[in-house]
Amino acid sequence: MSSKSVWRAALVVAAVVWCSACPIAVWSQGRTSGPPSDASTMRMEAPPAQGLAVRAGHLFDAKSGTMLANQVILIKGDRITDVGPADRVQIPAGAKVIDLSRATVLPGMIDAHVHLTRASELSLPYRTLEGLQTAQVALNAGFTTLVDFGARGNYNTIDIRDAIDNGIVQGPRLQVSGPPIDPRASNPVASPPTLIGGGMPSDLDANSPWEARAAVRKLRVYGVDWIKIFATQDFEGGRNGYRVFKPDGTMVNVPSMTLEEIQAIVDEAHRSGLKVGCHVYGGEAMHSCIAAGVDLTMHVPELDDASVKMLVEKKLPLQFTIDDIRNLEPTDLKITGGKVSRLTLTETAFKKALAAGVPLPFGSGVTVPNTEGELMSMGTQANQFPYFVKWGMTPAQALQTAFTTAASVLNYGLGNQVGIVEKGRYADLVAVSGDPLADITEMQRVKFVMKGGVIFRDDLK
Repeated sequence: MSSKSVWRAALVVAAVVWCSACPIAVWSQGRTSGPPSDASTMRMEAPPAQGLAVRAGHLFDAKSGTMLANQVILIKGDRITDVGPADRVQIPAGAKVIDLSRATVLPGMIDAHVHLTRASELSLPYRTLEGLQTAQVALNAGFTTLVDFGARGNYNTIDIRDAIDNGIVQGPRLQVSGPPIDPRASNPVASPPTLIGGGMPSDLDANSPWEARAAVRKLRVYGVDWIKIFATQDFEGGRNGYRVFKPDGTMVNVPSMTLEEIQAIVDEAHRSGLKVGCHVYGGEAMHSCIAAGVDLTMHVPELDDASVKMLVEKKLPLQFTIDDIRNLEPTDLKITGGKVSRLTLTETAFKKALAAGVPLPFGSGVTVPNTEGELMSMGTQANQFPYFVKWGMTPAQALQTAFTTAASVLNYGLGNQVGIVEKGRYADLVAVSGDPLADITEMQRVKFVMKGGVIFRDDLK
């Protein structure tokens, strides 16, 4: 290793250790979008040995979708030991009392579709640190559990997950997919300059069922929790063809995988205890994903009746990444001359799936905050809740998408440990000043965050 590489590695290690030792600083650096993130909003207060008692003026019961009044939550270590009415649950002697009697307490939120890192020319160590900070921004906003669906060209989200799990750094609970299996391309690629190259070398390819199985096996040995696949291509034809939409507003949904390839991926993943998430917009590829038993079909702005029927029969969920789709609205309207966009199609698809009783777990598709004026930004994804309500959900149903419904899609039984404030589950709590059942936008103003009994934010104190 060159002396330059040694110094770079040493600086990265020092930065990670510094982030772990001084968590307050991570909120205050380099953020130009998203929720307020000055140092005063971040703290880290470990639970005392005697335990914690949280007095909740109101507590959202994610199971029933109802609001409970005057509750007490007892916490020992990282777990909830009891919860119930204040006249029943006795606070142990010596326990530290956290008074949220004027607030509404809810479980920590779950975003089952984020992107912590991005494809860029930045070095891998830089992108890893950026991904860690992005995860911490989500935690600061009340998202205590995340599923990362796609680290372009690298496996650094696995390291971020492991560093958090091992207590080296602080952050939300993570499940990750690593690089996606992506034979699609999002636009025509340049001709390869040599006989080797071209295409999308940052991701894994699969041009047969056996290549598909090999890609899953490669991801498996690196320690992913999920397999992410791209099943539709975003363009049709060559450079003079169509991107996403045709001028008449018809959506381009060119399949980039066959049914047999997707079936091989699902089978190989399930044999290894992994789950599969499928990026798809509609058409034949969507039918293939559902028929193959993909665990989480994502985006799907163009949802037909046949797909809804298959989802209901197979009892499979559907995830609408409204925050992600909303960001694409200007481009879509320009292409179609204002006729249609992925957002307008998503509204129709959402209402159709909701009416059919398809489970709709929360997933935003948000990524690293940026300075380019994009609408989506990590830490702001709770702005999806108003869309859910506008499109037909009750506020309680909208909240449940980020609690019980999102928990149900997590791998390894993690869903039985989060998403509900209940005895034996992780002590993951958030609190807001108002009543989100009366004003769903309250979830965009989280004031208190606890993960595993550790207080990371308390603006209500």
